[in-house]
Amino acid sequence: MLAFRRSLTRALAAPTMAPQVCSSFATGPRQYDGTFYEFRTYYLKPSKMNEFLENVKKNIHLRTAHSELVGYWSVEFGGRMNKVFHIWKYDNFAHRTEVHKALAKDKEWQEQFLIPNLALIDKQESEITYLVPWCKLVKPPKEGVYELATFQMKPGGPALWGDPFKRAVHTHVNQGYTKLVGVFHAEYGVLNRVHVLWWNESADSRAAGRHQSHEDPRVVAAVRESVNFLESQQNMLLIPTSFSPLK
Repeated sequence: MLAFRRSLTRALAAPTMAPQVCSSFATGPRQYDGTFYEFRTYYLKPSKMNEFLENVKKNIHLRTAHSELVGYWSVEFGGRMNKVFHIWKYDNFAHRTEVHKALAKDKEWQEQFLIPNLALIDKQESEITYLVPWCKLVKPPKEGVYELATFQMKPGGPALWGDPFKRAVHTHVNQGYTKLVGVFHAEYGVLNRVHVLWWNESADSRAAGRHQSHEDPRVVAAVRESVNFLESQQNMLLIPTSFSPLK
């Protein structure tokens, strides 16, 4: 009994060790690059779509003078109509704050771009995303159409579903069924959401490639693995505007 008390005393007197964090709990690769992409979606009044696009085309230079526009599209299919989708690039959050402070002081932008367009918009949505570590933003070789496929994955982050999802995307690309522009994961918005931006020459070539991929056992196997971690998905067919950097 005396020996037990001495052992207990020594144990209580010993310095407490800091808890060790196991790497298996990490949700994915660390984000070293501060660059992020803001996805903005505007829902327009049905009778004002053409007026809005004409005004943006005429005055977009007032906005791009402050930060980089990646692409600007009208939504052709997928969900609510009379909708535009655009992507803006920022170096970091401080950069975005500086840009919006400058815009607040830019009277020409406010009077010619902002105020006229606000009256044409029903609703706006914003989402902050990063490119996944294994993907770079690629500019397509020529003009075409775009598809934004959005995947809602099960909670757990890329540590849970990252590798199967990567294999599914690369299998489509490697077989030449479509061309990849970028893969983005959401930072602000609905979490565990991944957006894949694809490019095709036309809506018909996209449909043909999709039908062929459904019969390819390599694609089928990769997709079956990935969908084990999938909750839902949706897509939009996007038509680039004349002033979009991505055509």
